[in-house]
Parts: sequence; structure tokens; C-alpha cells
Amino acid sequence: MDRNIVVVTEGGPHIQALVNAMADRFGPTTVIEETPESKKALLLGRARRQGWIAALGQLGTMILVRLGKRFFGPRAERIERETGLETRPRTGQTIIKVPSANSPDFVAAVERLRPDVILLAGCRLLSKRTLAAIPCPVLNYHAGITPKYRGMNGGYWALATGDAGNFGTTVHLVDAGVDTGGVLHQVRGKPEPGDNIALYPLRLAAMSRDICIRSVEDALDGRLSPVSPDMPSRQWYHPTIWFYLWTGVTKGVW
Repeated sequence: MDRNIVVVTEGGPHIQALVNAMADRFGPTTVIEETPESKKALLLGRARRQGWIAALGQLGTMILVRLGKRFFGPRAERIERETGLETRPRTGQTIIKVPSANSPDFVAAVERLRPDVILLAGCRLLSKRTLAAIPCPVLNYHAGITPKYRGMNGGYWALATGDAGNFGTTVHLVDAGVDTGGVLHQVRGKPEPGDNIALYPLRLAAMSRDICIRSVEDALDGRLSPVSPDMPSRQWYHPTIWFYLWTGVTKGVW
């Protein structure tokens, strides 16, 4: 029986690696790719929630990370080789572009594709209205251990706060909150010397292929068993540039 699996994402090499891993297990996997939110919109949204000082500090780190991705390109390629990550779309990969995962275009694409399961991986938070329009299980790949490290840069924050044992990822059910749905599977591991905030997504994706496949299998077989881990819940954002640099110098966590 054909399994109709859809991944919703803003894109990125680490997410494409997960798509390719699922294609190896389940066959052709459709990607719905949304247009990333503009930096201006992100900045304004964070300024409203956290204030302008924190928002501008986070923007500084985002710029530094983007520049760092070019500098650390050879190391990223080494991680891909050593872990067997395939980070480029394969020939024949179906990619449907939409302006937003909360747009009518997205809902129309879901209606047309009629997926058996949807895996979110690095996309906008789905609205209650969008979720209500999706007739199949919706899962989310989160690069952090939830609920302790919800939001952004979960792997980095585990290391930066001295909680290296929770450097890992989660696949969970999707609800209306930010990474608050019931946990399906989690995996923990360790970064390698020389890894940093620009490279953690690749390292985490390499650890996470199996739990993504297992979670999708559970959904397809009708045996989803979400749990609520007994740990504190907190939403994290990008570190400010001054916190990032201070933590790198004093703790060696980059």
C-alpha cells in the first residue's frame, strides 16, 4: 500500500536529510515549502514580545550565524560525510511552494494531496484554523528536548545552561502551543568538538532520522502513544549576541 507522507518546512539542508531518510523508508515523500518569514517581521514580533534590546541582540546572533555558515561549510560537509546525511533534494522530489503554512494555498495543497500523515519540520506555528482543516495526524520534528527546550535552538540552550545530557531532539504531536504537544519519541546524543550553533542542526538531524521514521510509522499504523515528560517547560529564543559571545568565551559553547 502506498503511504502518502508530507513534510512541511521552510527548507534547509538538515531538513532535506530527514526527507531523504523518510523517502528511503516509505517511498516518495512530498515537501510543502513555505516562504520564510521576513527578518523585519521576525524582528518586530520579537520586539513586541521581549523588547527591542533583546530583539536586536538576537538579530545580531542570527546575522553572525548566517555568516558563520559560509565559514563552516567544510565542516558541515564533513558532518554530512561522516553521518551519511544526504542534504540535497533528489531527482524527482516533489516540492510545492506556498507563501505560508497558514495560507489558503497550503490548505488547498493538503486537500489535493490527501496525506496519511504530515510532519512539520522548521515551519511556522500552525493556527488553530489551519490545524482544524487537516484531516490526518500532524507531527512535529523539534530540534530540542521538549518541554524543557521549546522554541529555538534547543540543542544550544541545553549546552549553554550546563544540561548537556539533554542535547537532543523530539518528535511530538502538534497542538496550538509552541512545541507543547504530547511527546512521541526523543533521542539524546553529544555534539563533537568543533560543532557550534550553525552546525548543531546537522548534528541533531543525523541523530534524529530513526525517531522521525518511527513516529511516522506509528501514525500510519494507528498506534500513536504520546506522553508528557516530567520536566519543566520553557520557551527559548535565539541567544543575544552578547550572551552568545560571553558563553562561547567562558564555557566554550559556541
